[in-house]
Amino acid sequence: MPRVEKDSLGQMAISDDVLWGIQTQRAIENFQITGRAISDFPSFIQALAYTKRAAVHANKQLGLIQPDIHAVIVLACDEVIAGKHMAAFPLDPIQGGAGTSCNMNMNEVLANIALEKLGHKRGDYAVINPNDHVNRSQSTNDVYATAVRISVILANAELERSMLRLANAFDERAAAFKDILKLGRTQMQDAVPMSLGQEFGAFATTIREDISKLSDAAGLFDEVNLGGTAIGTRINAPKEYGPIAVAELGRLVNRPVVQAANLIEATWDMGAFVMYSSVLKRIATKLSKIANDLRLLSSGPRGGFGELHLPDKQPGSSIMPGKVNPVIPEVVNQVCFQVIGNDLAITLAAEAGQLQLNAMEPLIAFNVHISIRLMVNAIATFIDNCIVGIEANEANCRRHLDYSVGLSTALVPHVGYAKSAEIAKLALKTGQSVLEVALVETTLSEKELRSILDPAKLINPA
Repeated sequence: MPRVEKDSLGQMAISDDVLWGIQTQRAIENFQITGRAISDFPSFIQALAYTKRAAVHANKQLGLIQPDIHAVIVLACDEVIAGKHMAAFPLDPIQGGAGTSCNMNMNEVLANIALEKLGHKRGDYAVINPNDHVNRSQSTNDVYATAVRISVILANAELERSMLRLANAFDERAAAFKDILKLGRTQMQDAVPMSLGQEFGAFATTIREDISKLSDAAGLFDEVNLGGTAIGTRINAPKEYGPIAVAELGRLVNRPVVQAANLIEATWDMGAFVMYSSVLKRIATKLSKIANDLRLLSSGPRGGFGELHLPDKQPGSSIMPGKVNPVIPEVVNQVCFQVIGNDLAITLAAEAGQLQLNAMEPLIAFNVHISIRLMVNAIATFIDNCIVGIEANEANCRRHLDYSVGLSTALVPHVGYAKSAEIAKLALKTGQSVLEVALVETTLSEKELRSILDPAKLINPA
């Protein structure tokens, strides 16, 4: 039999099979937007439960909640943090109300878990009430906002690990390719010699740089507005409550979490999300560039650069036999484009805040988490299905280098820019190598020219 619950709008029958209550049920019916559920983002559910656990701890310390009720709410929080009851969080991540539905979903679930632990039926809110007990001293506007920040910190740790693994994979290929000489290119034109190892080493370096930037940006979320309640004025919360709850939250998540100095500003400010998303966009921009490079360097296999061979993952055409496409870099490109697009949505939502609150934070939270998840998945795919299996076509690398006019750059200190340019033009016109033309057009000996034009010396000049 369903139970009947009521709120300020009326009453509703709730299935006795579910842990949520009437306000969650209303949100289920009101918001069917993305086809996703907040439970698809476990770090958010964990963070919200951590925040509730910290809040009930502070309420007990201040004598605002009975010890027996505190104990069962803590047990309920711990079960949610451990990953139990995920089906009890079915709400669409994008919703009106600035996250109130998410907050009440957690309040109702924790209340009903706690009630059962005390031997009461679900919905017996006279004993443990979602608002009066689980949400004591709180508002959605400080709890949801705090939980979203903590959830990004938790999710970011996985992204940082993924990026470190990516950098290590590039380093491994750089070591394998360190002795393979090739032509460097600028503006899609021949430039000067380099090694394939140097090219892959640069990929590793740029990824490592962004791990550091990501960590710095995630650190902005250590400042929270927990304790500020509705608009940062601490209404319905004792002055001592916020510092106690924030300290406990920091202990629970093992982070240097601090309460914002100005809780009114912190209640509406979305600047940390803008900064963090901009780093995600920066990573996506670089990662897409790397994917583009791999597609170019592996192009062909006979009509393009053909300097790399990417692992063959699937047939590339329903009409052209034997064609194999660079499908893994292509999917990485597409993920990066999506992350860049999400950044714009986050920026617009952050700008759309009005007065003492930003009601668009659910969109911000959703897009940040989607971007993190896409990046983690794409990086794993990139490593496992592409990078570790990349092979070099050393013969093509050397052939492009030997017949590049870019080698003429090395002649400038010896014969001047004008003469070097003349040699380059003759090499292009005749189809000869720079060495062959220079033997005729300069007074330098073959031994001298071979030493000057030795690519191995040019990639790391003394």
